Amino acid sequence: MQLIHAFPAPGLLAGAGVRALLLSGEGENGPLAHRLTALGARVELQGELYAALSDLLDDPQGAGLFVVDCDTTHAEGIAGVRRAIHVLAETGRHIPVILISGQIVRQSFPEDRHAPVELRAPLSAVSLKVGYEHALRDRIDVIYG
Repeated sequence: MQLIHAFPAPGLLAGAGVRALLLSGEGENGPLAHRLTALGARVELQGELYAALSDLLDDPQGAGLFVVDCDTTHAEGIAGVRRAIHVLAETGRHIPVILISGQIVRQSFPEDRHAPVELRAPLSAVSLKVGYEHALRDRIDVIYG
């Protein structure tokens, strides 16, 4: 028996309408951008780490989520991205972060709201949905709390 699950309309999703800055070398037609859009995010693409950090710091409205495909965007891999995220946190700008990499051995959904969610690549739709909702749990608490 095959079960097919259809996600609700985008307006009913927990992360509907959140502005997500995606750092990825795959481009706007990549599968990660499409999956985030399917979860209800308004995806903005950036291809370079420091340009993305600049966007996060300079934008007064701010993005609601920062998603990083570490394998396609940064020569230093996940270690370099973690350092850059630490620098972002030092500025006092706290934004939910999802890191995706093949170097991640074990997926992480931390209790610390300022720690990034870490997902292992290749990424499944289920792990992205769980990571997305976990990263946006403060927003979910406001909507349903």
